[in-house]
Amino acid sequence: MPKPKKQLAADAAIAKARKKSAPSDESRRQSAAQPVTQASRLSPKVYKKELARLQIELVKLQEWVKFKGLKVVVIFEGRDAAGKGGVIKRISDCLNPRICRIAALGKPTEKEKTQWYFQRYVAHLPAAGEIVLFDRSWYNRAGVERVMGFCTYNEYVEFLRSCPEFEHLLQRSGIVLIKYWFSVSDEEQERRFQARLADRTKRWKLSEMDLEARARWVEYSKAKDDMFAATDTTRSPWYVVEADDKKRARLNCISHLLSCIDYEDLTPAPMELPPRQQAIEYERPPMSTQTFVPKVY
Repeated sequence: MPKPKKQLAADAAIAKARKKSAPSDESRRQSAAQPVTQASRLSPKVYKKELARLQIELVKLQEWVKFKGLKVVVIFEGRDAAGKGGVIKRISDCLNPRICRIAALGKPTEKEKTQWYFQRYVAHLPAAGEIVLFDRSWYNRAGVERVMGFCTYNEYVEFLRSCPEFEHLLQRSGIVLIKYWFSVSDEEQERRFQARLADRTKRWKLSEMDLEARARWVEYSKAKDDMFAATDTTRSPWYVVEADDKKRARLNCISHLLSCIDYEDLTPAPMELPPRQQAIEYERPPMSTQTFVPKVY
């Protein structure tokens, strides 16, 4: 059965945009980049020192965001096991959870499937003085939903048309929007998948969807190229993080994030603890009335 004219036109537009766009970072990596060796990795000492320094700067950024009433959205996208969760954890570890929130949405409910596509993401956008880190985002439609067939072709094309307008609308409303794509090679992703299989504490990170995505590597590469062609705009660009080396990827991403917002150091002056309250006529209840955790260790 021949495709409708609208669908043929959309196919032509996507093909044209793909032809104009640069080759995918995955294909460039596989053809030119050298594999990350143990000797080329950062030493634990250097990594910890730099991470500690950057986390101090993140605290300064947090205070500036709170003081100026900024609304910051940071999107983290990329293939499975690309390292998105690791950098999100290092960013949020040192920040106040009331100011810096993580939005990691599961699959939409039956009700949410009937809503405007961006609706459930809008509910997680920041108020003044907040930072929201999206561990995957509305770009699910351009990636997993497109490749796995969880949306119709018309819904996918409409997303590519609407997404830049949606993001520009967010920016005009005062939201600072920063988008990161974590790029990982096929070989490194395979190593990380094998490591997850061997580690009981990480097996939950692998799902049937991850395994299916592994079998559709090329389809995901094409979907990523189409997504970049449509949504990598001047006002809302994609920043690609080379992620084969996890430690360098974390440091590079955090460093770049800090450079995206012009902040000042508002670290409060050191505080002096007041003296403890003096004893008053008060008798604490006996310890036998309380239930304690058993001393197993």
